[in-house]
Amino acid sequence: MKKWGWGQIMLTSLSDKSAEWARGWLEGRRVLVTGGTGGIGRAIAAAFHDAGAIVHATGATELECSTCQSSQSSEDISYHVLDVRSNLAVKEFIAGFSDLHVVVNCAGIIQRGAERDPDIFDRVVDINLNGTMRVCEASLDQLSASGGCIINIASMLSYFGGGLVPGYSASKGGIAQLTKSLAIAYAPQGVRVNAIAPGWIATPLTKPLQDDPQRSGPIIARTPLARWGKPEDLQGMILFLASPHAAFMTGTIIPVDGGYSIT
Repeated sequence: MKKWGWGQIMLTSLSDKSAEWARGWLEGRRVLVTGGTGGIGRAIAAAFHDAGAIVHATGATELECSTCQSSQSSEDISYHVLDVRSNLAVKEFIAGFSDLHVVVNCAGIIQRGAERDPDIFDRVVDINLNGTMRVCEASLDQLSASGGCIINIASMLSYFGGGLVPGYSASKGGIAQLTKSLAIAYAPQGVRVNAIAPGWIATPLTKPLQDDPQRSGPIIARTPLARWGKPEDLQGMILFLASPHAAFMTGTIIPVDGGYSIT
């Protein structure tokens, strides 16, 4: 099997033609996007499809998956239910693939105002951080065989504290360190591990903040580019990290935040 060090991405609102330059790396390659049924993950899954990849996206419930499956014009993206809290479920699911070239870990939750409850804190960390580790480890052999790569989704809260979301913040801080650690651990197998740290992106998870002028106003005021980000804004960097142009990059966490982190 040919070794690849390559790439992905374009999005629901972008045309197939926009992804043409990535087809040389992606066409016919198998991509797994966990948390691919909503927000950032769904946009990334659609982008891979536009670039010609064979895309598998996971969601937490049958309803999430069936809704996504029925909303697409064809069955080009395959949606699957996967509980990333279950090591056995993750191992069995990934073992079902004959090959695997890119893994994007987007599965995650946030419970604003409730995460100081130890049980909720534990659930958030188990899905966001431990779930990412389970998927990375279960995918390693197949990614090594294909010369593939992993891209994790960190956050601004990998760097800043979040008083209303201590579980989410802890999990995303952990994603940054996990990315660096696995980059070292997986390098001998030829697997690169990188992450992006999105800023304030307009998704269903952030809708309560978008709809609250007292919260949204300061966010936009602090962001030099003076707007909420869109899932499309993340695609170029993810595509780059998965491409041969990033062949000498591993263990990086790159902010894509409109400048929020520098103010």
